[in-house]
Amino acid sequence: MKPVSSKPVSAQVLDAAIAWQLCLDCGNGSAVEQAEFTKWYSANDEHARAWLQLGMLDHRFSTASVPARNALLKARTGVQERVRKIGSGLASVALACGLALFAGKNYLPVDYWMADQRTATGEQRQLRLADGTLLNLNTHSAVDVRFDDTTRRIILQEGEIMVETGHGDPRPFIVQTRDGSLRALGTRFMVKREDDGTRLSVLQSRVEAHPENSVELTVYNEGQQVLMHRDRLGQMLAVSPGADAWTRGMLVLDNVRLADMVSELNRYQRGHLGVDPEVADLRITGSFPLNNIELALNALIPTLPVQIQQRTPWWVTVSPKPLAN
Repeated sequence: MKPVSSKPVSAQVLDAAIAWQLCLDCGNGSAVEQAEFTKWYSANDEHARAWLQLGMLDHRFSTASVPARNALLKARTGVQERVRKIGSGLASVALACGLALFAGKNYLPVDYWMADQRTATGEQRQLRLADGTLLNLNTHSAVDVRFDDTTRRIILQEGEIMVETGHGDPRPFIVQTRDGSLRALGTRFMVKREDDGTRLSVLQSRVEAHPENSVELTVYNEGQQVLMHRDRLGQMLAVSPGADAWTRGMLVLDNVRLADMVSELNRYQRGHLGVDPEVADLRITGSFPLNNIELALNALIPTLPVQIQQRTPWWVTVSPKPLAN
């Protein structure tokens, strides 16, 4: 049997381990961050394995890397550059050992940890910016605020936000993501980073969308949404009723697949929340609390033929209800 430390870990998990190491190395982690690290480490054997492997690999570079890391940790941009270099170096060594490591630019946890403002999993926060803009951060979200003499810019590094722009400021207001830019035209709107693009939902007035690698500019009106890719804009759709209910701590659904509901709830808690394929296509309508996932899941039992199976505090599955004898 191979030793535990030699088993492969996913690139995303190793990314998270690298980000945690840099965060803890900074020496200014809050008690909340320390508790989050402990929960992350304990949630899955792969997390502990990645942490062990990272420590073993990082030891090989300790003589050369510590002075550079200490210097670079003094600035956020230095930290990001260091992570890219560490990631490349670790990947080279790990690949030689047969490991699957470091995903590259598509997902850099350090962008989340070093952001100006961020929320933990299950946390939501409301901010009032200097220009009067109201900014809501959803679960596990991170933004950088970059206001200067000519532009008001929010960089969405991770997660989802709702923006209600302040009035009376002539500077353009832009939300930037890896997929492009969204310019507010006096409005209230939501922006969410998804695996395959950035979703814009316009709740009031209008927003102009500009994909990163396209000359296309399209204005979307109140009640419209679109998935913006780096090279194009997707099909225009209607904003679903209650789309902004998360800002009030609720999940509002209208005839939605159970699998989609469970996937959304999973964003608000750590660990695994899954659904058995046998009941995945059941439909659900209703309002559910986001600050109490257990209560939200138990609310399914009276209306659907399902049961909630909890193997561990970190592994919960919605499965078919056993047939009565």
